[in-house]
Amino acid sequence: MVDEDDLLPISGLQHLVFCERQWALIHIEQQWEENRLTAEGRILHDRVHEAETEVRPGVVIARGLRLQSRRLGLTGQADVVEFHEADAGAEGSVQLPGRKGWWRPFPVEYKRGRPKPDTCDEVQLCAEAMCLEEMFGVGIERGALFYGKPRRRSEVRFDAALKGETAALAQRMHELYSVRRTPAAVYSKKCDSCSLYDRCLPRATSKRTAVDRYMASALGGKEMGP
Repeated sequence: MVDEDDLLPISGLQHLVFCERQWALIHIEQQWEENRLTAEGRILHDRVHEAETEVRPGVVIARGLRLQSRRLGLTGQADVVEFHEADAGAEGSVQLPGRKGWWRPFPVEYKRGRPKPDTCDEVQLCAEAMCLEEMFGVGIERGALFYGKPRRRSEVRFDAALKGETAALAQRMHELYSVRRTPAAVYSKKCDSCSLYDRCLPRATSKRTAVDRYMASALGGKEMGP
């Protein structure tokens, strides 16, 4: 269990999956640059969070719900949590303050672009579900990612593998935060779309790190830090 003062943001998991150095630059060094992609994403999330709770037949839609998990050491804000009407006492259902009946939580995260080749979006959504599980004391099997380009939902199942990956990444994030050390850059094609490219300088720092390793090996000394 993590103390409330030591909780880290759920959003950091997405940065960590993309690149540990990017995560450290943002969450340890407090560096940030916005490009077109991040600006569009921020505007989309702001619009979602500004909307009020909505009630439709058979569903309550809560926006901007605050989340927390002491077990994972995470805190954050969900884009949308839908509560679908369920039979009384049904597995995975909860009772909501001020509302009659039983409701099954279903988290939905909004993304500006298309599905990504890695699991960063699924991990973020799963972390939100795991926070909800801890807060409500029920299991949550499914959620959804809404992508702006195809403008449709992609359902995500929170199976044991995804939950295990999410928990391991949360632990890794706390480990990195505890040592306060920014990993060295390792350039790859995905670096070109990163808003922190000009601060990270992955091509230059990757080459310097390789030279440092070579010189340390050639001279029989210790490798120099990044």
